[in-house]
Amino acid sequence: MDIVSPEKRSRMMAGIRAKNTKPELVVRKLVHGMGFRYHLHRKDLPGSPDLVFPRLKKVIFVHGCFWHRHPGCRFAYTPKSNARFWLDKLEGNTRRDALALKALDDLGWEILIVWECEISDQSALALKLKSFLSSTLR
Repeated sequence: MDIVSPEKRSRMMAGIRAKNTKPELVVRKLVHGMGFRYHLHRKDLPGSPDLVFPRLKKVIFVHGCFWHRHPGCRFAYTPKSNARFWLDKLEGNTRRDALALKALDDLGWEILIVWECEISDQSALALKLKSFLSSTLR
């Protein structure tokens, strides 16, 4: 049973942003501070990656743990009310993510996923970002 009315829940859910989220802004600030420049939300690439580095042929997705089902994360829970709806919705998100990642990989892009829960340790996150952006594996 939900503790708020369906109308209030609808307003709350409608207020959740897909772009320019707090975790995304943290990642953008770190990357910019390292001297890397990027494009945002390129719609011509599968999945519209959050940060795109065309010269490096690399992309970064900043995923919310709940919405994208971060494996093993405490934030990737299934709500108890309306569980069937949520399972369908969240599984659809993960299927869509997998298709986008495969398509980007097939196009030769290197991909990094930064999870919302990783934002709390910014020094570790900075190392991860620097390592990804500085490597030239391909």
